[in-house]
Amino acid sequence: MFPYFIMLVFCGIPLFFLELSFGQFTSLGCLGVWKVSPMFKGVGYGMMVVSTYIGIYYNVVICIAFYYFFMSMTNLLPWTYCNNPWNTPDCTGVVGTPLANATFANVSAVVSGLTEIVNRTKRTSPSEEYWRNYVLNISDGIGNFGEVRLPILGCLAVSWVVVFLCLIRGVKSSGKVVYFTATFPYVVLTILFIRGITLEGAISGIKYYLTPQWEKILDAKVWGDAASQIFYSLGCAWGGLITMASYNKFHNNCFRDSIIISVTNCGTSVYAGFVIFSILGFMANHLGVDVSEVADHGPGLAFVAYPEALTLLPISPLWSLLFFFMLILLGLGTQFCLLETLVTAVVDEIGTDWIIKNKTYVTLGVAIVGFLLGVPLTTRVSNKNTHKHVLYLWIDLLCCVRCSHPSHFLHNYFKDVEMMLGFPPPLFFRICWKYVSPFIITFILIFTVIQYKPITYNDYVYPSWSLIIGFAMALSSVICIPIYALFKIAVSEGSTFLERLKNSVKPDPDWGPALQEHRKGRYATTGPESVEVRPLKEELKDEGKEKLKKKETEKKDEIGLTIPGSNGSTLNPTPSA
Repeated sequence: MFPYFIMLVFCGIPLFFLELSFGQFTSLGCLGVWKVSPMFKGVGYGMMVVSTYIGIYYNVVICIAFYYFFMSMTNLLPWTYCNNPWNTPDCTGVVGTPLANATFANVSAVVSGLTEIVNRTKRTSPSEEYWRNYVLNISDGIGNFGEVRLPILGCLAVSWVVVFLCLIRGVKSSGKVVYFTATFPYVVLTILFIRGITLEGAISGIKYYLTPQWEKILDAKVWGDAASQIFYSLGCAWGGLITMASYNKFHNNCFRDSIIISVTNCGTSVYAGFVIFSILGFMANHLGVDVSEVADHGPGLAFVAYPEALTLLPISPLWSLLFFFMLILLGLGTQFCLLETLVTAVVDEIGTDWIIKNKTYVTLGVAIVGFLLGVPLTTRVSNKNTHKHVLYLWIDLLCCVRCSHPSHFLHNYFKDVEMMLGFPPPLFFRICWKYVSPFIITFILIFTVIQYKPITYNDYVYPSWSLIIGFAMALSSVICIPIYALFKIAVSEGSTFLERLKNSVKPDPDWGPALQEHRKGRYATTGPESVEVRPLKEELKDEGKEKLKKKETEKKDEIGLTIPGSNGSTLNPTPSA
């Protein structure tokens, strides 16, 4: 938690504000904003690649939540007991063994069986075995894909259909949906928290959660995980913040928004930590193992620890439905942002009238492609992959490039923020943008590489060829930056390399606020079709001058049209019929 809060203060909030202000100032997506320095447009393409990978993976997590939601529509949750075909002899349930149909003759057998279970050193919960052995049915190696899990495939189709329907009208429809998806989870979390802290062993789990392990403070992986979690939860360097901020009003106070959203987001994560570790403490107490050994990291926690706790609540299927409905809503909120990032980038990049008018078809096309690319993740090998771990590393790198580059134009950008918000960015944020954030991210990235350890899944060690594929996927997001930079330099004007380099980093003439009424100062354009909006005092002065000029012109015209009479008088001619 210590590295987590350090990364939040010095990297998370500053980068969050930077991306919000960046998108709001130009009203463009993650590709269009790079008109500020066209050579770095590859960063935008890298963001699109990261959003694509995460979007494909993330919707698979949502589809599994849909699967659990449908499986909860029963009188008895299937992961309650250990008497199922997929359970192993190491399984131990937290609610005991159903003995309703047991006869007196086999009671002794049941007792001896329980004694044998207690004496075992390694025990697993029914929810964990349901997750591993039934839902995922993981194969024995990453080279063995196995068959497509048809129930998971069907749920994946359902999740993509729901995402598309919620985005069919763009951010207007998704914005209304988010009012519910963002508030309802707090109700369910609070219910689970109250139940969790009343369980036996919950205090030990919370102590484990809050007790610092200072020996790990020098481990680069801990800092890398903290940075990854901040970027993952806040959405930095994915392009989604820029895209969503592009729909804001020009003078919206995005500085206030960035503080509120970042603090609320991380506060919710800490609150959810109390919920999960109270339950993990209870499970560890019941299974007789350490808290750290109760469940896996990542999605396994959501599909192992929480379902286990749900079996302890009265009318457990009802609470299970509510919990996984909450999980679906949380996932959809993130998925909306990822999909809208890709759609907005395509619309901004192509920019034809047909694309703009038929944005719904673009959304449908992206959803169909996303579904097809997600099919391999529904096989039995789907959870023996490396892409998420490797992408975290390159998300750090993208953030480093993303936040170190603005130093070239930050002086002018401070003025842009002041023009937009009415005040310049605070000194703390300016220092973080220039020095602190790039240094921290670069430092963590370097030591993460130095202290790199082979990726494993439980006791399974990935073969070398799978790691190469994983790193190739990660490099595909970063390679966009140098490739596009070289391309832009090659096509820029200039007789020498230095001239083309200078021209490639110059802002595009269209860079600046989208609406003409906001293009003031150095963004004000001159020409017969341009209208410059100036301060009120200047407008009043100009209106007064124009009235004087108009009166003088009318007076001259009146004098020029008078006809001298024979008696020396003047007559105003009347127009002929």
